[in-house]
Amino acid sequence: MEKIFFDSWESILRTIIVTILAYIAVIFILRVTGKRTLSKMNAFDFLVTIALGSSLATVALNKNVALADGVLLFLLLVVLQYFITWLSVRMKIVKNLITASPTLILYKGQVLDKAMKAERITIEELYLAAREKGISNLKDIDAVVLETTGVLTVIQNLPEQEAETLSTVSKPFEKDYKD
Repeated sequence: MEKIFFDSWESILRTIIVTILAYIAVIFILRVTGKRTLSKMNAFDFLVTIALGSSLATVALNKNVALADGVLLFLLLVVLQYFITWLSVRMKIVKNLITASPTLILYKGQVLDKAMKAERITIEELYLAAREKGISNLKDIDAVVLETTGVLTVIQNLPEQEAETLSTVSKPFEKDYKD
């Protein structure tokens, strides 16, 4: 209990050195592996980011974890993320396992209540997305899509024929908004 505020100068120096080196290693690894590692996140990318942050904290503060072990852990997490995303681009089954599909939650001004409940989206969040686009009435919106990143995309004008950008959007309650 006597080491609550201060352990030793050696401990402080170790924390400073290891944190700086581990931070540099994470930055280097993320820079080398490309933009995808730090992109807008779906659940899978978010998990990797949290794991990296937790690992950095462990390496920086746990005296039982050597810097080399920590850097290896960072590298393994990023390589695994790279490999899984590489596979997901090439194999639909992997993509479907690690990322959700976007979901239509408003169509032609009609709120799709079942889809909103299934995705746990509130009407206030829908209003916020409309306001961010400068739209004052939901009836003026042709589509709102909940993206895999959790962002609501507002599409004000859809063409009469099926929009190409909506081809991958999940429409689980399609019968509820068909004319």
